[in-house]
Amino acid sequence: MDAARDAGTAYGYPMWFTAAQQTSAHGRRGRPWVAPEGNFYGTLSLPVADVTTAALRSFVASLALYDALRAVMGDAVSLGLKWPNDVLLNGGKVAGILLETLRAPQMIWGVSIGIGVNLIVAPRMDQVEVGASYPVSIKGESGVDVTPDVFLSHLAPAFARWDAQLVTYGFAPIRTAWLARAARLGETLTARLVHETITGRFDTVDENGYLILSTANGPRTIAAADVFFES
Repeated sequence: MDAARDAGTAYGYPMWFTAAQQTSAHGRRGRPWVAPEGNFYGTLSLPVADVTTAALRSFVASLALYDALRAVMGDAVSLGLKWPNDVLLNGGKVAGILLETLRAPQMIWGVSIGIGVNLIVAPRMDQVEVGASYPVSIKGESGVDVTPDVFLSHLAPAFARWDAQLVTYGFAPIRTAWLARAARLGETLTARLVHETITGRFDTVDENGYLILSTANGPRTIAAADVFFES
């Protein structure tokens, strides 16, 4: 992370950093991230001109992952995007995204986009949070062997294409594309916030990227949460 921050500050353009293995990885809210050798671990250091759009890069990254996974495995598998930052393969979690702001004194200058993809092996169920989507791998679900370098060769240009759309046209076309690939749209799910748990029908994401649930007490707008599907 320090290397990404320093490089972005010095050069001011997007830079990808990858690792063969991670020994101190973490996920959302500081949770442990199981990271065995052979999978993809990448971080994009991305300068952003408009910091209000920084969080929307999770949608850009999700769409790029979708395209990269399709390029690797073809159309024989089922893919879906799970709000806010996971990609599902045949119903199981194959990839996750973690965004963190990049700061200089008194300013935010960019965003760090961490991406993990289970290329070869997936964590065991006892290594993930209770109720979370079960982990799967590309190799386990499709039989396809792909190296991290080859995967990056698909992911990086896909991200650049989708990010160019966001910068040029705003969030609307990104939102439309994401919803077309969304997992469990129209179905019941549970969103766990820090101090509240909300269950409702997944209606849409709004123009800010927030989750909209239809509940017994009316629509709820959720900016950040852990999402769990009904059985």
